[in-house]
Amino acid sequence: MITDKIYDITFIPKRIVSVVPSQTELLFDLGLNNEVLAITKFCIHPKEICQTKAIVGGTKNLNLEKINSLQPDLIIANKEENVKEQIESLAEKFPVWLTDVNNYNDALQMIADLGKITHKFEKADSIIKSINEQFSAPKFDNKRKAIYLIWKSPFMTIGSDTFINSMMNEAGFENTFQYLTRYPEINLENIANSDCEFVLLSSEPYPFTQKHVLELQIALPNKKIIIVDGEMFSWYGSRMLKSGAYFKELSETLMNSD
Repeated sequence: MITDKIYDITFIPKRIVSVVPSQTELLFDLGLNNEVLAITKFCIHPKEICQTKAIVGGTKNLNLEKINSLQPDLIIANKEENVKEQIESLAEKFPVWLTDVNNYNDALQMIADLGKITHKFEKADSIIKSINEQFSAPKFDNKRKAIYLIWKSPFMTIGSDTFINSMMNEAGFENTFQYLTRYPEINLENIANSDCEFVLLSSEPYPFTQKHVLELQIALPNKKIIIVDGEMFSWYGSRMLKSGAYFKELSETLMNSD
């Protein structure tokens, strides 16, 4: 069974496999250390707990045999981050709760739903309240136009229907390619001819480094190239407790560099 409806989960899960890093972190922050049996190799927060859990492959290359052997009573997956065929195969044997998070409000709803499913109502409400407080500051009057790169060779950016786009808005940026959808390929000419002021190089999924900043700065002398923490822009869940402060610091840094 695959479901995105909380009322379809009529039991309190005690044997959970989480195959989405940001949702794994949320599960632990909800206090479900004992209930989570296994995670992916990309589930890294909090480190001290993740190191004690079984690893069932990567988000897009799950070890189905190992998951089967664990006999979970709930698998928590995501429409975008996991492979449809693998999740459908698992759903033939185990309940799967499939999330679909495309913006700030979706993320808060996911936290609330997970709190209900696991009967961690108060903790989920507390996390949501704290996130809202972090993001309650007055919005930016003049957003800075930016391009957010998630991949190299080919370059890939993000469109309007993504969680990252929503976080860019929260961070004070206007996505130059917001008229596109999902994760389109672009090239240096597209970037050079755009009206963006900043090119944001995400630290994940492609591990952009200072080397890439220098290379792109030569190719794009009229743009400001900076590396940003990809987790802060792309991890929905309790990582958002840290995103608000990060965005504020980033904005202040950019203003001071003008």
